[in-house]
Amino acid sequence: MDPVTIIVAALTAGATAGLKDTAASAVTDSYARLKDLVGARLSGGRTGEVALAEHESDPDTWSAPLAKALLESGADADPAVLEAARHLLALVGEDAAPGAKYNVDVSRARVVYVGDHGYQDIRLPTDEP
Repeated sequence: MDPVTIIVAALTAGATAGLKDTAASAVTDSYARLKDLVGARLSGGRTGEVALAEHESDPDTWSAPLAKALLESGADADPAVLEAARHLLALVGEDAAPGAKYNVDVSRARVVYVGDHGYQDIRLPTDEP
């Protein structure tokens, strides 16, 4: 996964976790640190500053403009920003590659179930009722 996606995913996860009353102080502190680092990279660029500020309340709308601003500012190549983003993702329990929690090959499968805490009762045509 590219660095910009990692940074945006971490900011989204931090914003989402921060909305919960049960967010650990380590998460809120890590999120604040990442926002500060990103904010420093985006300072002076009005579009980037607005995208970062608005992203917290509406990540779906502001992720793309924020990603563009991160690329333009060079934040994707900043080791401190990437380290802070990865650290935050680890704290909130997200994989460094969101959406890649499971690596499943289902190319020859007849029945597939992927997820946490699931239940599936499978009755194949050869099973008796």
